[in-house]
Amino acid sequence: MAPASRAVVVVALSLLYLCRAIFSTDYFSTLTFFNNELHKQRCSSLSEWEEYASDCESSILQLEDPDCEEGSSPPCESVFSLNAEKILNQAKLLIEQKKIPFPVDNFNTNEELAIGFVLIGNGLYDEAIKHFSLLLQGDPELVSAIYGRGIAYGKKSLQDIKNADLALYELNRVITLEPNWPEVYEQRAEILSPLGRISEALSDLTKAIQLQPSARLYRHRGTLLFISEDYVAAMEDFQQSLDLKKNQPIAMLYKGLTFFHRGMLKEAIETFKEALKLKSDFIDAYKSLGQAYRELGDFEAAMESFQKALMLNQNHIQSLQLRGMMLYHHGSLQEAIGNFKRCLQLEPYNEVCQYMKGLSHVAMGQFYEGIKAQTKVMLNDPLLGQKASSEYLKVKYLREYSRYLHSHLDIPVAEYNVDQDLPGNFKNHWAKNLPFLIEDYEEQPGLQPHIKDVLPQNFDSYSNEVQKLVCTADHLGALMQYDTPGFLPNRRIHRAMGLATLEVMQAMHRTWSNSKVRVNGKTRQMQWRDMFDIAVKWRRIADPDQPVLWLDQMPARSLSRGFNNHINLIRGQIINIRYLAYFDNILDFIKDRILVYHGAYNPRGLLEVRQALENVNKVEDLLPIMKQFNSKTRDGFTVNSKVPSMKDSGKEYDGFTITITGDRVGNMLFSVETQTTEERTQQYQTEIEAIYKDLTAKGKALMLSTELGDADAVCNLILSLVYYFCNLMPLSRGSSVVAYSVMMGALMASGKEVVGRIPKGKLVDFEAMTTPSSDGFSKTAKSWMNLKSLPNWYQSLPSVAESFPSSRTMLEVLNTDSSSHCPKKS
Repeated sequence: MAPASRAVVVVALSLLYLCRAIFSTDYFSTLTFFNNELHKQRCSSLSEWEEYASDCESSILQLEDPDCEEGSSPPCESVFSLNAEKILNQAKLLIEQKKIPFPVDNFNTNEELAIGFVLIGNGLYDEAIKHFSLLLQGDPELVSAIYGRGIAYGKKSLQDIKNADLALYELNRVITLEPNWPEVYEQRAEILSPLGRISEALSDLTKAIQLQPSARLYRHRGTLLFISEDYVAAMEDFQQSLDLKKNQPIAMLYKGLTFFHRGMLKEAIETFKEALKLKSDFIDAYKSLGQAYRELGDFEAAMESFQKALMLNQNHIQSLQLRGMMLYHHGSLQEAIGNFKRCLQLEPYNEVCQYMKGLSHVAMGQFYEGIKAQTKVMLNDPLLGQKASSEYLKVKYLREYSRYLHSHLDIPVAEYNVDQDLPGNFKNHWAKNLPFLIEDYEEQPGLQPHIKDVLPQNFDSYSNEVQKLVCTADHLGALMQYDTPGFLPNRRIHRAMGLATLEVMQAMHRTWSNSKVRVNGKTRQMQWRDMFDIAVKWRRIADPDQPVLWLDQMPARSLSRGFNNHINLIRGQIINIRYLAYFDNILDFIKDRILVYHGAYNPRGLLEVRQALENVNKVEDLLPIMKQFNSKTRDGFTVNSKVPSMKDSGKEYDGFTITITGDRVGNMLFSVETQTTEERTQQYQTEIEAIYKDLTAKGKALMLSTELGDADAVCNLILSLVYYFCNLMPLSRGSSVVAYSVMMGALMASGKEVVGRIPKGKLVDFEAMTTPSSDGFSKTAKSWMNLKSLPNWYQSLPSVAESFPSSRTMLEVLNTDSSSHCPKKS
């Protein structure tokens, strides 16, 4: 047969393509899929081929001249200047190295086959397909040619799905003729995985491993298992890969990512460090290490890791993006903007950086730049059939809320009400993160030129008294910080909620002294909601990305259906590390409820159930027991908590609902939710109103009394008020920090200062929800708050409401830098 393709002048791709060649099987499409998944998880992604180049385990398509040394004279020819003679030389080299798949006894045929594979190695897939097709005309069952044509179609499959079908057809033929070649199964898995046929791809890789285990195969199967969120099995495969070949920084990184996604942050950090021992300039390991430290709440260590990644490559977009997002959530908005600007210089259409840049500007009161960035995200419509990004879904809500904020920038906040002003359907869709499809929606007015942006405020421009007020707020806000993985310290939130605490203290003190307050344009006695609204307004202004809205102010139709605050504690193998410290408490509660249920409906089998439950140490083991002893349990079960009333002895309200579904094989869902229905809301509000009425009366009496018992009674009422507020969960976001700031402020009004920090692992809202009574919650909260007598100087602090009466002044004080002025407190 004439060598028809020898006349083709090969325009070779880079040596990177050679490493992607099918015989090294470090596949681009699988990793692209993996990369997309990592993007979705906001975790880390891999600069695949820079790192994979060193992992290539085959040199079958080594197209350089083996006799040419770098720096020789005359200089070596580039692979870009390949001609027919070069192609033939490379083909002969493949034959000599015995790297032709399915060779035959005829040298000329092998040479023709080798030419086809050289064409593939140089990215000339159409020419390769034609070449193999000519060979198959002479011998329709020439396995190597069928295989080569399948590979070439596979390489083109990213361009057109029809090529994927052709590739699978050819590879199926090869497997029928030669069922014991692992490379073919691996190659077929490479085609199947981008099509979403992950289970079939996993079966092929398992078959390939059975035929001939290798580090590469275990790594590839681990990658697909990772995509399937089977992190335990993925970790085992990455470890198997590392056992067979230790020097694999990529496999070590992937192993660390399996720990990361399972909430095992300390193990992830140690594994990322191991990857860096294998490759000291591994950018993605530094980036992943930074993200793990961020989730752990260690800002300094995270910054150091991101900095090391950017020292290796100052243009590493994902490190800039992740560092910028961390800076935003740390309250360092100006520094965050610098990272997002750099990101957009390198990648102008990066939606995440564009959205976060707009958000950061608006959060600082720079509305013109903020809305300009938001509009750019809005214009980036997803293609037909393409899933919209979370930034695209959120940006119109942010733009509308930004316009509303701008139009009210100089109006005193006591003269308007966000929950009443924003349209009901807008709030409902925003809180539920639904697509912006709102009938008859009337947009907020555009930016008005006479309303200027918020300008930077120098801390020295404030009076000494106001400076002391701000420094005190910073200290109080820091006391609200959770010492729990998943909660990054946020200086901006600290200041905002510290100011909220002081404003609540001052408002409660005025109320107990029979003074009135200005709320929603009216002067009247303060109600319980007004007290919480003080904290809501500060939490809301500190981070406009999160809709902090009262759920009972949603449209009646939405409220009648129930508005769920839903938290996944375990989903599959993903553990929500924020709530890990409460798993044992919840497990004990579920066991108790199961025993109560069986005591009522199956008393004869109660002893057997009790004995079975004694051996349960994990939530995952509860479902099989429920299936064993309760025929009604199929896919799962729910358990409801009850909250006893203080007002009506013996009466109970619905607390939260625990749901456990799935099985023990990794697809389990363990979740907690509170349902804000109209009836439930009314019950809790009646309870809160009764407590607040009693609190107001006792607070007024306290102003005239020096009895210690009166102060303790007021303290217990304040803690009870917060207990029912947390169980109600009346806000779409931020209920916990709002509740704690109100609690601290009210206690300060009663003459008690909180000096203790929230213990490691404790969360205020979950502590209230998992404690069976308000007395129990009060006792626990007092144990960590370490209440002391309030120093007299607090009474001389200027009024928060008068010092910062408008959104503009609130933003100014949140933006100002006090680091060189405020003394640091331990």
